[in-house]
Amino acid sequence: MANAEPGARAAGRAWLRNSTTVFLVGNIEPTMEWYKRLGFKSEYYPPGFAILSRDEIQIFLQQHPGYNAPDDSGRRERHAWNVYIITDDVNALYEEYSALPGIKISRHLCRQDYGMIEFDVMDLNGHRLVFAQPIPAQ
Repeated sequence: MANAEPGARAAGRAWLRNSTTVFLVGNIEPTMEWYKRLGFKSEYYPPGFAILSRDEIQIFLQQHPGYNAPDDSGRRERHAWNVYIITDDVNALYEEYSALPGIKISRHLCRQDYGMIEFDVMDLNGHRLVFAQPIPAQ
């Protein structure tokens, strides 16, 4: 398939269409409220499942009461990501989120060697969200 034209399907193969991030959380209600500050809408499906959406992005939340993410020093030292979200205006989004109370920008806007401009936000469960945009051609 490496030489196939874009959009071409192998005969008899199912086409993978999309992927959705799923976060495990200990308490779903405060998590839903936190994401509302970022402009996400939430739909709650008791007991303990929610769908967050903003524009074309969805994040699922699954609640496990009392859950705390395990401390992983290697992950922390690498600033490992949980989700990577592409936007059409990373500068405007950075300004929007920087002005919000209770939102922790964990890595400020920076250019990457691989052609992206990015910043990170940590949610109240310790999930790291990266927001990015390709660096415009000059």
